[in-house]
Amino acid sequence: MEDHKYLDKIKSNESSPKVYKNFFSDKELEDLIDLYQKLPVTVHNKNQNVIKKRWLKKFNEEIVKHFIKKLTSVLGSFKLDNLKSEDNEDIVGLFQESFGPIGLHVDGGFNLDDIIYKQTLVPLDNNGETVIFKNKFYGYSTNFTTDKNEINEFQNQFTKGKNQRSNVHLSIYGDKEFDKNLHDQYLKHIDYDNLKGLEIEHVYQWKKGDLFVFDRTHLHSASSNINKKKIGLATFTKK
Repeated sequence: MEDHKYLDKIKSNESSPKVYKNFFSDKELEDLIDLYQKLPVTVHNKNQNVIKKRWLKKFNEEIVKHFIKKLTSVLGSFKLDNLKSEDNEDIVGLFQESFGPIGLHVDGGFNLDDIIYKQTLVPLDNNGETVIFKNKFYGYSTNFTTDKNEINEFQNQFTKGKNQRSNVHLSIYGDKEFDKNLHDQYLKHIDYDNLKGLEIEHVYQWKKGDLFVFDRTHLHSASSNINKKKIGLATFTKK
């Protein structure tokens, strides 16, 4: 698989995952939750059991400006990299209401000429966990799977802007078996063999009001531990 063009620049911006505790005030959270409730549904993915809503800039520009200013205070300069709407409008972020855990993936983007940077997570409740692996991947946005049927189906029905499906990770990170206790504790929804060679760096336990920041090159996954459902706001950035 192809790598990003500007690897040195991407790697120079990498850092350890970081949690900014109580980053958002109660009022700021109320505004985000109210915005989420008013936004139209973009996708209801029944396979992943998740409802996705795109936050377009035109939906409450005052909150958009405030949100970007808050992110800039910790990320420094950045550009949004959340694709665009059908009308070529910028998308600030993606709200996701998940009723089940999403699997192993990387959000590397869809343009290998981009200098991908950080992604952020704003929990709007305390019901989830996010597992970040030490392992990194420098290609396109990809869902990693051992399911050959899923891989073949994606290759035959490729859709622009949709995550690739691949098992290439199994030949990259070595043959060390994943810790079975950690699999049972956090990742029961993922095929154990799909985690070969991987090592956990951080497990973030969601707390409403936090901001969680990590490199877009990190492989990551939702934890199996969800209290009924969880709602979070994800934002993807580049330089």
